[in-house]
Amino acid sequence: MTSDTLYAQALEQLVDFNFDEKVANVFPDMIQRSVPGYASIVAMTGILAAEFYQKDSYCYDLGCSLGAASLSMARAIEDETLHIIAVDNSSAMLEKAQHLLLLSKRATKRATKRIPDVPENENAHYNESVIELICDDINDIKISNASVVVMNFTLQFIAPEQRAKLLQNIYQGMKKDGILILSEKLNYNDKSQQQLLIDMHHFFKKANGYSQLEISQKRQTLENVLIPETLEQHKERLNRAGFKQVEQWFQCFNFSSFIAIK
Repeated sequence: MTSDTLYAQALEQLVDFNFDEKVANVFPDMIQRSVPGYASIVAMTGILAAEFYQKDSYCYDLGCSLGAASLSMARAIEDETLHIIAVDNSSAMLEKAQHLLLLSKRATKRATKRIPDVPENENAHYNESVIELICDDINDIKISNASVVVMNFTLQFIAPEQRAKLLQNIYQGMKKDGILILSEKLNYNDKSQQQLLIDMHHFFKKANGYSQLEISQKRQTLENVLIPETLEQHKERLNRAGFKQVEQWFQCFNFSSFIAIK
């Protein structure tokens, strides 16, 4: 695993965070050292997916990055017809994901069917597996016949004004009793609570070897890109989209995960 040292030296100019080749190369180390509970969320994604998966339906991993959630689902769901559609708009991340997926025995099984309603894209990456990688904007993907949809720390990178429409699109393409697993960094209206959780997150990063310079520089690059919302905002939006039950099942500091059931 390549160590994340992208912000270890003082940079003359800080640009908005981007999931480019440099980030893709260090992403496994970056996410483990930056997001508390990430491994638990990924593991539980597979467990929850296996329980709610419906035969002859599709699983979607929206904003799949290197495919960790997709692999978790592929390993947990025992079904010959399983097909997971993993979408990300970063070609660098998907190229790395494709390499990692090909190393997995469970992911090298040839898919038994093509997926309807997924637009052909010359930038798409395919492998002969239960996981299909597509390079595209998740706002442009038509969701269909889905029993499981995963968005792990993805919605926070979508423009706020586009979030409701995206969730409505997901809801409309899901089967009854299907689930959306949504993981997000949270914001808090209470200033003292917000500051305490930020401080604890920084303690976590320092304990994982990040310097104050690294923490500060990365935070500045994310300010205009990662826009967190409150727990109440997420629940209200999911309810408005039509989900009959929304439950928060995980939280560590200001990082949380929900399930929303159609």
